[in-house]
Amino acid sequence: MASWNLVRSPLLAIFLIVAVDVLGLTIMIPLLPFYAEKLGASPQEVGWLIGIYALCQLFSGPLLGRLSDHTGRKPLLLVSQAGTFIGFLITAFAPSLWILFIARAIDGCTAGNLSLAQAYISDVTEPKDRAKSFGIIGIAFGLGFLIGPAISGLLAKFDYRYPIFAAAALSATSILSTYLLLPAVTPVGAGKGTSGRMTGSSGPGGKRLSLVQWGAYVEYFRQPGLASKLWQFFSFAFGFAMFIAGMPLVLERRLTWAGMPFGPEQVGYTWAFAGLMGIGLQGPALGRLVKRFGERTLNRVGFMGYTCGYALLAFCHSIPVLALATLVTSVGGMVRPTLTSLITQATPREEQGAVLGLTQSLNSVALIIAPPLGGYLIEHGWLTAWGLVAAAVAFIGLLLASGSSDELRETRPTVNAIAP
Repeated sequence: MASWNLVRSPLLAIFLIVAVDVLGLTIMIPLLPFYAEKLGASPQEVGWLIGIYALCQLFSGPLLGRLSDHTGRKPLLLVSQAGTFIGFLITAFAPSLWILFIARAIDGCTAGNLSLAQAYISDVTEPKDRAKSFGIIGIAFGLGFLIGPAISGLLAKFDYRYPIFAAAALSATSILSTYLLLPAVTPVGAGKGTSGRMTGSSGPGGKRLSLVQWGAYVEYFRQPGLASKLWQFFSFAFGFAMFIAGMPLVLERRLTWAGMPFGPEQVGYTWAFAGLMGIGLQGPALGRLVKRFGERTLNRVGFMGYTCGYALLAFCHSIPVLALATLVTSVGGMVRPTLTSLITQATPREEQGAVLGLTQSLNSVALIIAPPLGGYLIEHGWLTAWGLVAAAVAFIGLLLASGSSDELRETRPTVNAIAP
């Protein structure tokens, strides 16, 4: 009976859906810069290729979230996944760079899988279980970054389009999984009218800001217990965006394998190694660490990992240094789950949807700015500066995480909320 309940659990369905989506994403991460270069893109244009996706997501994300508050998460999740599938197909057959930009824009305009999945988790869990439940997204990301890049590297040896076809197939699988496995859940407060400065549900999924209400986000940066964490999230997102967008191009220019510059295969295996290291810091292991050390401590350790790892990459000229930098950077994988948990704990339940939407907007802003900046530095041969800028931004996050203004807000019940 217990195993049957597990199979029927909506969280299991969400895990499978997110895992498949992340696999498709991580197949593309090591490949896209090389694929774009093959179509004539410069490093800065590669950055803009990532930025256009984020720019479209910045406008569409709040709209998708707000619509899902009224219609339910499942229909909008299907729309989002369909856009990703179409984007992959256009990418695979793109004859020129501008068609590739269109493909990324389509994917960005319908992007919202992760935020909708987070909102669904909020809909079906109690507050005391929510941080723990968010951990399934971390596990899905860990598995995705282990398997996806390895698949990409293996298939790219034969044809750059093969990994894209694999990503499209996984996207189609995700659509079917959502349609067949995910129960439809109506958010608490769905269908209610507008009241106050925000619209949407007032239930566990929280409220979403409309496109013309982004100014209301400023209020959250004025809250002492929340502002620092939001700036930490932006520091994390900015540094990580520079890292994922620029690392393939930096390794291509600095390292060789069998007498040839690093390509999608070698970069894919590097990402897979990082995913393997990161899996050990997710799920039940993370819960035990949080129970022993607390979320704030692990958040600081994660920022230390990013700072040191990015700095090592700045001076990476050999494969052993790359392995060390990858190992150290993987420690940073603790930042997202612990910081997301701290953000939700510092936010009233009825505002969590808006704040989660804000974190996604901050992530989009980082992806708009950081990859083109990194591409500019790489295009001009400033590879060391690329790594040091990412490290400096992560260090700012570490300084913010080391502040003591909200140290007393973390209590033992809060820590146990993420423990298994």
